[in-house]
Amino acid sequence: MDDDTFIDREYIYRLIKKFTGLDEPVYISDFILNLDNRNLNLNGTYYGNGKFYMFNRRLLDCIDPTITYSGDRNEDAIFGGMVFNGFILTADHHNYWGAFDDTQFPGTPTIEEQLSKKLAIIFPINKNTDMQFYRNTWLREYLYPVCDWSEPGCKIVCNKESTYETLDEKTFCFSKEMKKFSDKEFFIKLDDDAFVDRDYVFGLMRKYSGSKKPVYISDHTRFNDPDNKDSLHEVLYGNGKFYMFNYNLIKCLDTNFKYEHHPRNEDAVFGGMVRSGCGEKSVEFVQEDDDKIWHKEYKNKNKYIDLSFIKNH
Repeated sequence: MDDDTFIDREYIYRLIKKFTGLDEPVYISDFILNLDNRNLNLNGTYYGNGKFYMFNRRLLDCIDPTITYSGDRNEDAIFGGMVFNGFILTADHHNYWGAFDDTQFPGTPTIEEQLSKKLAIIFPINKNTDMQFYRNTWLREYLYPVCDWSEPGCKIVCNKESTYETLDEKTFCFSKEMKKFSDKEFFIKLDDDAFVDRDYVFGLMRKYSGSKKPVYISDHTRFNDPDNKDSLHEVLYGNGKFYMFNYNLIKCLDTNFKYEHHPRNEDAVFGGMVRSGCGEKSVEFVQEDDDKIWHKEYKNKNKYIDLSFIKNH
């Protein structure tokens, strides 16, 4: 696969399911006929489009790595020449077969098994959220989408149409539900235009696992709200793109927290629930590493992805 290509995870597992155990060579791609009159070993052979091709071990057993050719030639065409000169019995054009039961392929990350079962990513979504993108990233195994109404894949349902003005109410909704997730030790609240580094997250889990204190990891700031002087004013809260916390924080969270002059910033409201229920002096506030969290855009080496191409609100 080229390094400027992205592919649907369910499609890959569908192919694995279809061709596992086949005792014939399999070569999956969008094939191109090679017309190369100067190279007999390449002329008239088919090769896969370089953006993506997939093959099985049986194919590697029969390719001919000794083929000769003259001049600079497309590397994918050369691979195709090795395949067809080595005699392939089976080829298959790739196509999308639709959804499947992904419990057959749980895709557990190669980290400590116990650690991987302790994480839930609380993920408020709306009609513009591209769940296909996030389900094809490492986040997939841990996503707990927070939906307005019940639909496939939703883990938390608030049963109320949410808008920018009612996000504080949605925060109360998922905060109450999180109290039921006693089998999880860590939670991340992540915006749908944000992305976070996997190794960074699991490094934090290893560091703070077993902590007796409520832990609250984010880029914290004080909320200025003189109209709510006794509830939200000067509350310490995390930047909404990403905050991570442990179940000890959830246990003491005050989900009956009251304030006036609605609506208010939903992340400040979460901070208010923390201060009211846990007490700021009892909480371990940890500064996030912004180099490991991307908001609205992802830029790294030769990659640039606009994470908020369509505005959510």
